[in-house]
Amino acid sequence: MLLTAQHIHFQLPPNRVLFDDLHFTLDKNEHAAITGDNGAGKSTLLKILAGQLAPQSGSIVRSAPLYYVPQHFGQFNDRTVAQVLGIDAKIHALQAILSGDTQEAHFDALGDDWDIMERCEQLFARWNIAHIPLTVNFSQLSGGEKTRAFLAGSDLTAPAAILLDEPTNHLDKTARAQLYDWVTRNSKSLLIVSHDRQLLELCSPIWELNNARLQVYGGNYAFYEKKKAEETAALQQQIAHAEKSLKEARAAQQQAFERQQRENARGHKSRSEGNIPKILMNGRRDQAAKTTARTQEVHAEKVAGLQATLDAASASDQVARIMKGHFATPPGHKGKILVQAEQLNYAYADGDTLWPQPLDFIIKSGDRLAIAGNNGSGKSTLIKLITGQLPSQQGRLYVAPFSSLVLDQDYSSIDRSKTVRQQAAASNDIKAEEGKLNTMLVRFLFGPDDWDKPCSALSGGETLRLALCCMTLRSQSPDMIILDEPTNNLDLTNIQMLTQIFAAYQGTLVVVSHDARFLEETGVTETLQL
Repeated sequence: MLLTAQHIHFQLPPNRVLFDDLHFTLDKNEHAAITGDNGAGKSTLLKILAGQLAPQSGSIVRSAPLYYVPQHFGQFNDRTVAQVLGIDAKIHALQAILSGDTQEAHFDALGDDWDIMERCEQLFARWNIAHIPLTVNFSQLSGGEKTRAFLAGSDLTAPAAILLDEPTNHLDKTARAQLYDWVTRNSKSLLIVSHDRQLLELCSPIWELNNARLQVYGGNYAFYEKKKAEETAALQQQIAHAEKSLKEARAAQQQAFERQQRENARGHKSRSEGNIPKILMNGRRDQAAKTTARTQEVHAEKVAGLQATLDAASASDQVARIMKGHFATPPGHKGKILVQAEQLNYAYADGDTLWPQPLDFIIKSGDRLAIAGNNGSGKSTLIKLITGQLPSQQGRLYVAPFSSLVLDQDYSSIDRSKTVRQQAAASNDIKAEEGKLNTMLVRFLFGPDDWDKPCSALSGGETLRLALCCMTLRSQSPDMIILDEPTNNLDLTNIQMLTQIFAAYQGTLVVVSHDARFLEETGVTETLQL
């Protein structure tokens, strides 16, 4: 066992419990993965395992060196690449020795790593970042380059286990394929936090973190998905039973209340006739009242618990059903040319063009097209050309009159300065009355307590639901929907919901995504390779 967690407890202020009494082990050569809803605490758990956070109780036993590949949000931008990888002291020592400085401290710092520079060059070349010097500031790297630098760094030391937090975020299709191959071939123990289903397919077991507990599924993602489907089927039976129990509980509560009323009435009559001593009658009355109160309390708790189970189980399915209904009518007739490009290119200010070869393509009504290419290949620029946000500068671009909607990973259609209800009102093309607008928000799981919440405070999943809600407030389903990396930063529950929704959409679908499974399941049949 390389890594053992015992009785781990951690909570956020004021009293939100992320983990409670977690137990698990990571064994030698094991490639395990952690999944779960966003906000469940996956990244926090990985930081605790890496020693960057301390649990509030419990212990972590590390029997071998670990290497940690974190998510990066700019927190390393004040350091050089060498500093981020923890090799700056060795490189400084090597350079000092080579320049003639023979202080013993330099030899101690360098140790046996005389080939540190050659190994860096080899590993950076292997991860296609040979152009990045170790002395450059980390802020100068793209998101994908930062991740690949961390991955290269994992082979500079000799860790027995590597912890990776969402490693496919920021990686394009080529880099993802390289990561999948690296995972497959890696003999070290791996613990990976991810929502990438292709990556999860390479891992076993799958650990699901939700509701402060860790559930272990002893297989890869296919096994996990099968077991979750079985659990969902079982949950549907539980829901049916819960609905029956809910009805019975309410009936029993009413019967208990009516029975107590009758007993109270009989007791009052007997006491008025003098058949029962007053002290005994009062005792019976008090006992009956306590019994009734306990009965009502038990039933109330049972009802509340069952209702919570029902609500949680049906939330994402409810949103998917609403969107499928909204997309039920196909917009426009199939086969009409919506976009046609002939020798299209985009020129920068210095005259250089974006694409080495000009683009020729046609998008027809009803097409399901993927725009593919490595990071920096111009996918987002092409979307802006198609939607008229940028003017075409070279070649010919014909765009027919049609309605379109762009859903990107940042949900830029949502104005973060507005509240939830203000955003819904601003999107209200169908001129829904106030009551109807409120009902729509509730159907997308935004209750009255959420209406005044600023959009900037919403989670990724909440922002997605609001964007979908606003989509249904349009006067009609758009002729074309453009999805720009829609699954980035989403958990598996929301990815599956999004897949169901856009698989049902019958209009023209244009997708930019490195998620091969999402492309397959939404029915993409053509690819425009940049």
